[in-house]
Order: sequence, then C-alpha cells, then structure tokens
Amino acid sequence: MTISENIFELLKRRGMSQKTFSERTGIAQSTISDWKRKKTNPVSEKILIICEVLNVTPYELLGCTDGRGLRSRPSDLIVIDKNSEHGEVICEFLSMDPSLQERMIGYMKALQEMMVKREADKT
Repeated sequence: MTISENIFELLKRRGMSQKTFSERTGIAQSTISDWKRKKTNPVSEKILIICEVLNVTPYELLGCTDGRGLRSRPSDLIVIDKNSEHGEVICEFLSMDPSLQERMIGYMKALQEMMVKREADKT
C-alpha cells in the first residue's frame, strides 16, 4: 500500500472527510485529491502533521502497521502539539539549563518510585 492509500484508508476508518482533513492539516484539497487521482504521495514535510491529525505514528503511516508485528519495531518518535499541556511542559523542560533538566528527571524518577511503593503498600 502507498502512503496516500494508507491516508485514505485511515480517513475512511475515522469517518473524516477530505475537506475536514484539509482544514486540519492545512493541505489544499486539490493536493489531497491529486494523491488519490494521480496515485502520488505527500511531501515529507507534511508527514508529521498528517500523523498528528490522523493520530498515528509516522511508522504506522509509512508501514501500515501498528508496530507490534514480528518484523516491525515500535516508533521512538512522539508528536506533541507545542500548544498542548504536554507541549508546554516539554518546551519549559527544554529551555532549562542541563543541570536543572537532570534534577527534573531525578524528581520524576523519585515520584514514580514513590507511586510504585504506595501501590505495593496497598496490596
């Protein structure tokens, strides 16, 4: 399956129209129609926004797999909107001095260990 065929299959599964997809990605409807009509694929610069809108990883989009098969591996890439709550946290973290980043990672690990211990104490 080509990338564009995967896109149209995902649109169908999600019940999303080409118009809605166009609006959410910022890709012209005529370009999307060309993918279908001319059997062409999107330019590489559009893959991440397409994945974000369709809620799939680039690996899933390009390989048409969920990353759990015997011949595939899970994606190491996460796409996060900078304006989301998670995106804001990541941006703040990246703006920190590296020594502060290390401390934050240490705090997160300590919190995780504390939560695991608390759950173990409940049982």
